[in-house]
Amino acid sequence: MPFELNPQLPPEGRNRREYLTERFGNPNPFAKGQQQLLDIGRELGIDFRFESIERAPNTRRAHALAAAAFQRSPTYQAEIIRGLFEAYFTAGRDVGDPETLIEIGVRAGLSDAEASAALDDPQRHAQVVELESLAQRSSITGVPTFIFDRRQGFSGAQPLEVFLRVIDELAPAA
Repeated sequence: MPFELNPQLPPEGRNRREYLTERFGNPNPFAKGQQQLLDIGRELGIDFRFESIERAPNTRRAHALAAAAFQRSPTYQAEIIRGLFEAYFTAGRDVGDPETLIEIGVRAGLSDAEASAALDDPQRHAQVVELESLAQRSSITGVPTFIFDRRQGFSGAQPLEVFLRVIDELAPAA
């Protein structure tokens, strides 16, 4: 489901350093968590390059693109999301920029016209806002959030043991 961390950002986004300093009083408030991700990423072959990120993007168009891809197939959506993460976290690209988004969409298998149309489709934008509203009504305040069997959930990156415990607790007795 879509969840914009900062839906108030202007469509063109903002300078990331300025935005983080203004919001948190610190240009890198997530340094400790980023170090954990760097360590995990290294083990998994993911090359996080947080220092390359220059823009704090408004991600509404990215969510609209992912929604359009899902309409074709969950596989297309997965490719869009993979492309967004690689573009932002590895290449430091602005995933609020329409040209970047169209390129990601085309690489994932959408036509140029499909990707372009999705970015500013008012129905897709309304869908993103409605799903985010549903998340807020469900007390979801951050990402990632994991919900199991609509009964139990948690937010944030968690160790494997936490996932296994929840699955065991919710699994029907054999």
